[in-house]
Amino acid sequence: MKDNVRNQLSKCLRRAAMAIAASGIVTVPAVYANSSNNIVIVPPTDLSELARQTGEAILLHNTIDGRTILYIEQEQGARLAIFDVSDPVHIKGEGSVQLGAAGPFDFVFPLGSKQELIQFRQGDENAVLDLHKVRDPNLQTVQVLTLRGPITRLGNDGFIVARQNTEVSPARDYQVVDTASAQELKRVFDVKQVRGEIAKADTGTTFLLAEDGLYVVRRPAVESDNRRREREWFIEHSGG
Repeated sequence: MKDNVRNQLSKCLRRAAMAIAASGIVTVPAVYANSSNNIVIVPPTDLSELARQTGEAILLHNTIDGRTILYIEQEQGARLAIFDVSDPVHIKGEGSVQLGAAGPFDFVFPLGSKQELIQFRQGDENAVLDLHKVRDPNLQTVQVLTLRGPITRLGNDGFIVARQNTEVSPARDYQVVDTASAQELKRVFDVKQVRGEIAKADTGTTFLLAEDGLYVVRRPAVESDNRRREREWFIEHSGG
């Protein structure tokens, strides 16, 4: 009985090996591993030539068809190397694109599912990396942003750009930007001379104390979710 099981297992393994060879799949070798084999480190030399170049920053992007794409910013922001890392055992180089960026930049956060806000390290300027074509991304300038400075994210609904005002310290000028449209950024309003900022997490509300009074930045979708959670909590604890 044991001999039959061993023979069947041997046949299965041979069929699997033949199938792998026929498909052309090459398993990445486990070059460095710890004694328990829980961690496998694959060095750049076991990946494509693109992976052996120094880089400035990296970004992971999930596509609607279930793939995971890794972007590596190279050549001081001038080039973006592209890898399909959906299967970590079979990482595929997908080529590269020339971005022509003015200098190195950092990935800030996604704008919807197919765009990424970036910020250049020199000058605090912003741009958008358009990922609608995952193998051919491109940079787009943000025409509506006239301020350059630190960015505060408003969940997936938008963000605030702040610029330090050198005349009246520590007041700052703000721009609140709506990213509800995946096609373009929409400037909502400017708030001048902001002296204080505080946020209410459960409703997503941001309060800006400016020279001319209080500004309230609301997020209706977050408010609606909060009301739903409150109703569910009330029903659960009221026995209704």
